[in-house]
Amino acid sequence: MLTAHTIKVLQSLDKKKFRQKYNLFLVEGNKIISELPDSNFKIKEIFSTNPQNLNFKDTKIHQITENELKKISFLQNPKDSVVVCEINQDVQFADKDIQLVLDGIQDPGNLGTIIRLADWFGIEQIICSEDTVDFYNPKVIQATMGSFTRVNVVYCNLVNYLSTTENTNVGTDMDGENIYSFKKPGKINLILGNEGNGMREETEKLLQAKISIPRFGKSQSTESLNVSMAAGIILGQIFRVGE
Repeated sequence: MLTAHTIKVLQSLDKKKFRQKYNLFLVEGNKIISELPDSNFKIKEIFSTNPQNLNFKDTKIHQITENELKKISFLQNPKDSVVVCEINQDVQFADKDIQLVLDGIQDPGNLGTIIRLADWFGIEQIICSEDTVDFYNPKVIQATMGSFTRVNVVYCNLVNYLSTTENTNVGTDMDGENIYSFKKPGKINLILGNEGNGMREETEKLLQAKISIPRFGKSQSTESLNVSMAAGIILGQIFRVGE
């Protein structure tokens, strides 16, 4: 049986300040949870309505009721188990040949989808501005569908980083070079800006190339694409050109 204190602590982990206070975050659903043993994330506890469906050695598993699961889950339709993991404090990073750089992405669903895209294309690292939505936000974790275990996500001062990186800084811009004729550099930072405002002026000043996705529709009335949709289109083309 879950104590009132445990329920209160777990419920508080939907907010960044409490995730930082307790150094914990939640992972929900057996399918995503199954990715954890092969990751660098340390599991603290597991709460499950069906412990027999989980095979975790040396990990404490608490059997809970459906009602208790609803109290600690952040999902509308809770999925069998909730895992409490420790936040990785010592996150190191060095330039990869191809990586995504996010400048002020705010929507958890967008960040989660971009992480999933990175995993799909074999991109091991995403570098985020300090004001990008928190990687450990439960909506981000859920949207990755487990890909968060395979992609290194780091936060830093983007101006400092982009000023010193050896990769070519490439950003999206309506007036940029057509992505279908763009020749991918050997080492690239693909920079994606905020959903509403795009990338900041100080970020844009550090670009060495600009690319755009042409519109083919007759009306030409669609103003923009969702940032995660744009990321998928660009990555698909970049990797095709790189073959």
